[in-house]
Amino acid sequence: MATAVEIPKLGNTVEECLIAKWRKQKGERVSAGEIVAEIETDKATFELTAPLDGILLDTFFEEGTLVPVFTNLFVIGEPGESVDAFRPKSATPAQTAAPKQSAAESAPAEPERGTAITSTAPSASSGAFSPRARRFAEERGFHPAAVSGSGPAGRVLEDDLRKQYYTSARPSSAAQRRIEAGEEARGDGSGAAGLILTGDLGPKATRISGIREKIARRMRESLAGTAQYTLNASANAAGLLSVRAKVKASKGGPDININDLVTFCTVKALMEVPELNAEFIDGKIQKHAEIHIGFACDTPRGLMVPVVRDAHLLPVGELSLKMKDLSARAVAGSIAVDDLSGATFTLSNLGNFGIESFTPLLNPPQVAILGVDGIQVKPVRRDGKIEFIDSIGLSLTLDHQVIDGAPGARFLRVVREKIENVESLCTI
Repeated sequence: MATAVEIPKLGNTVEECLIAKWRKQKGERVSAGEIVAEIETDKATFELTAPLDGILLDTFFEEGTLVPVFTNLFVIGEPGESVDAFRPKSATPAQTAAPKQSAAESAPAEPERGTAITSTAPSASSGAFSPRARRFAEERGFHPAAVSGSGPAGRVLEDDLRKQYYTSARPSSAAQRRIEAGEEARGDGSGAAGLILTGDLGPKATRISGIREKIARRMRESLAGTAQYTLNASANAAGLLSVRAKVKASKGGPDININDLVTFCTVKALMEVPELNAEFIDGKIQKHAEIHIGFACDTPRGLMVPVVRDAHLLPVGELSLKMKDLSARAVAGSIAVDDLSGATFTLSNLGNFGIESFTPLLNPPQVAILGVDGIQVKPVRRDGKIEFIDSIGLSLTLDHQVIDGAPGARFLRVVREKIENVESLCTI
């Protein structure tokens, strides 16, 4: 019996998915549990598997198509079974044979302006070449896919090639050598009469992924819809380094790192300054009693922000374990969509890359985001003397629509105090 497989609901906020790749083709036999297709949300990739053994009777959408959830995607059954009852109204064939072309349609087209000319010898189908025409072509490395001859019986004369040479998008001699090595023209030639120069060559532009497109849109919306400003400060990192050294020396406990400790201190600061644990939606400020911490995570598919829920209830060891688990699943592409939404405050740590200061962008409707910078040696004045300390930079971006400078500065001061007293906050 034919069985349809639909796009599942992959989280509360997901309304449609992108068909990223078909792993099986129409007509192939599949086994239960075998991967048939890869689908993308705006945050993660998921694999759809066959629920039973059978033949992949039909696939209803092409790769790159956005499909609403709960829509039939493919059908598995036995040969001869009809799939018409399962076909969505909006379906577009995913794999179809190319229609047969007439002889006229399949004839080589005139080279378009900006198309790279490949170095292949003139074919017999182009008509016989006169000796002078052949020499002209070889000297200039000019071998168009098709040329009309004006000589007897369609013979291609030198003048025929010369006219086409000076009116077509031909490569320069230097560009021709690079074309022969495998490079391609990116567009129209920028030289005289459309001449393709070496500067016109290079790899073709590729379309950004669904996740990259979502990141781009969110960043534009962030800057367009908020009044962002950034406060920078630093804290003595001696306590952080001391706790980290104790963790490395101990055995059997969680591997708590600097980022975990700063996140823990930030949660404690939000408990004391709850104004920043809020969202600004439709002109209204929604403060939250629960602290759901989002943290920026670099993955092969782009930036993701996993969320640790109820972080204010967690000791530092458990917070560290949850962050590492979420990070691992985000990098692997197996994280649940619901684990990437619902943050009330976000941290972005670029300290591991040696960044001394940066401007993190808000993740609306949140009203604040804390950037964590690298640890640097910094001179400070104590008792009239200059001392050098390990200092960690902090960059706090706020929405001035909601948070003025003074409340933001107070929060940053509390974060600094928590970091400088982290040894008394953590039980290691």
